[in-house]
Amino acid sequence: MKVEQKGHTTIVKDTESSISQFIEKLISQYSTFKKYNLILDITHDKNMSINALKEFTELTKLHKENSKSLIIVASEIDFNKVPAALQVVPSVLEAHDIIEMEEIERDLGF
Repeated sequence: MKVEQKGHTTIVKDTESSISQFIEKLISQYSTFKKYNLILDITHDKNMSINALKEFTELTKLHKENSKSLIIVASEIDFNKVPAALQVVPSVLEAHDIIEMEEIERDLGF
């Protein structure tokens, strides 16, 4: 797991051998990340499935309860099949854009 801090956002790049291990590490270190918007970069896994992405659902709910954004960056998936509870984009730049929009919405009280 590689962590990079950029302002109010933390980018966590997956370097684990499985998504389950990556999620376990994120949960065990969650107190470190809970104050920041999160971008989870899992683009190195070219065999990512929708079912594997669903494993992020509980972590996403927990993070939203803390009024922070959690965006997953994945490639080579069918974005139309991603569950509505998850925000998945194809690039880190798009993830930053979504976080900025959500920050504005929170500031306006939405």
